[in-house]
Amino acid sequence: MAAPYAVFLLVIAAYPIVFALVLVFLRWDLVTAPSAAGFDNLRLLAHDGRFWRAVANTFVFLSIHVPLQIVTALGLALALNRKLVLRGFWRAAFFLPVVISGAVVAIMWSNLYATDVGLINKLLVKIGLAPVSWLTDPNTAMPAIAVMVTWKNVGFYVIIYLAGLQYIPRSCQEAIEIEGASAWQRFRYLTLPSLLPQTILVITLSTINGFQLFIEPYVMTGGGPLRRTYSVVLYLYNNAFAYQKMGYAATIGVALALIIGAVVLIQRRVIGQAETL
Repeated sequence: MAAPYAVFLLVIAAYPIVFALVLVFLRWDLVTAPSAAGFDNLRLLAHDGRFWRAVANTFVFLSIHVPLQIVTALGLALALNRKLVLRGFWRAAFFLPVVISGAVVAIMWSNLYATDVGLINKLLVKIGLAPVSWLTDPNTAMPAIAVMVTWKNVGFYVIIYLAGLQYIPRSCQEAIEIEGASAWQRFRYLTLPSLLPQTILVITLSTINGFQLFIEPYVMTGGGPLRRTYSVVLYLYNNAFAYQKMGYAATIGVALALIIGAVVLIQRRVIGQAETL
């Protein structure tokens, strides 16, 4: 009975992983036959300034996106957990961007961010502020993309927090209210600690998804300006399909997987230490 799943796992997961590890030690341009490269791809990666620039860009993105994702998702979940008119509609509305194509969302936000005709800059001008070059200024391009990605994915994490809020015992809420706790104290000493498992999950998933940033910079900026939005996955894609360096692209992919694993492991250890305090 387990055979169909075992075959599926071997074909969909195990084979691509093994194939990628083999490609690390090969040169292959998708046209000619693969040839041995030894450790050339690894040496190239270690001294590749563009790769490390992409890694730094991704960490900049994560430093903005992950905290913003947590705060926004938690705030919306608390608001949507109350008795609201058409509450089901509002919950569905916030989840809708999650199921919309990433390319469509990127094109829409590119129009919103447009310097001359974008809606955001038009609103800024109306209130007396100067327009901002959101996607053409190296200092604002990555934060602008981080805000857009947060908007697109927040509905998924709102669902996670909403599920956690449903499991906070009503007796605990009544007890802390009887003790005279303020709204902030109820949030600080009951709601927030109770949602720690959901927060850990949100941090982990948003970090993993953030490292896979690709569609947004590919569609909106092409990695510019000055390569400030050049993500690791975008660099991998260009090496594989623009430069036809499949071996080096596989090396980048393996390195990215190791970086993601290391970052998530550090996060879990830090959070675990915080839980014991």
